[in-house]
Amino acid sequence: GDGQQAAPGAQLPEEVVVRLVDRDGTGILGGLMVFSSSVMQPAYGFLSDRFRSRMFTVLAPAMAAVFISSVGLAPGFAWVAVLIVLGGAGVASFHPQASARVTHGVKANRGRWMAVFVSGGTLGFALGPLFFTSLIGAAGFENAWVGALPGVAVTLALWTRLPAETPPARPEGGGFDWRAIHAVRRPLFILYMLVFLRSIVQVVFAQFIPLYLTGVRGYSLPAASYTLSCYLAAGALGGFIGGHIADRFGERRVILISMLGSVPFLLVFVLAGGILSAAGLAVGGLILLFTIPVNVVMAQELVPGQSGTVSALMMGFAWGTAGMVFIPLTGWFSDLYGMQRVLTVLVLFPILGFLLGLRLPKERRAHG
Repeated sequence: GDGQQAAPGAQLPEEVVVRLVDRDGTGILGGLMVFSSSVMQPAYGFLSDRFRSRMFTVLAPAMAAVFISSVGLAPGFAWVAVLIVLGGAGVASFHPQASARVTHGVKANRGRWMAVFVSGGTLGFALGPLFFTSLIGAAGFENAWVGALPGVAVTLALWTRLPAETPPARPEGGGFDWRAIHAVRRPLFILYMLVFLRSIVQVVFAQFIPLYLTGVRGYSLPAASYTLSCYLAAGALGGFIGGHIADRFGERRVILISMLGSVPFLLVFVLAGGILSAAGLAVGGLILLFTIPVNVVMAQELVPGQSGTVSALMMGFAWGTAGMVFIPLTGWFSDLYGMQRVLTVLVLFPILGFLLGLRLPKERRAHG
């Protein structure tokens, strides 16, 4: 969803990187990957809107796959860092333009097609570590570069099948139209903050659920991993459902339902126990992630001429900044006040999103 969706080959399981660097280095590499693949997405969105070349989409899968899969060939930490940054650039290049092309020329059911795009990326993100773990187990760590082949194949398919983009009308004199973004800065800022607030809960839970369940709730590691998988799968399904119902009932209404409706179920997760707690997590995650495709479509409709830039703001940049700020803050506050209290406070954040969503302009009609 958002910046999490990665081009093929954009992930390696942590145990692969740990073979080359220590735990502190692994944290640094993780930060570099988030910065390169997510926080930098608006820059690539700007460039794709400026030059209108399909190469931002076409070359990205191969670039991400080749550099990330070559980590096993790196002689040391510095080279690993370089490969991570270059591979992340491939991910960042892909998402803004690709998400803009998904709905380009589509007049009806835009949310549905964006939901298909987002769900496909979420599935790939979930399967990435399993793919590389299986590959390395079969071929050896030094042959991890073989994992680049699917990404290269996707680039070849895009090269031959993806049509050239027909750009929308440009501002007088050509170039990037900052005036169009400035004219809708207020609703665009509201949309960004909605994604930011949702992403705080989304990424913090994904990061801390295993530690919380094993350290606070007394779950076994397999049980905690299974619960996390259910949460991630429910979120992927939520994005798919959200895009479909937005076409029928309107994006603003779906955002309000998602923000307010997810809170009771997430509170059940942190305050209840057993199967009831796990069910609350799954249902809460499903409802919370209704908005993954919805925010992107709304931003594109606000600024159709700069859809790559605004898509990047709603996807990788919002997700990346939320993670970079609130993952360390959550760890710090958990050490001071306990993880139970911190997570209980975090699940109330979507209420702020609901109040903010009320300030979105009302839709003249629901999408049919």
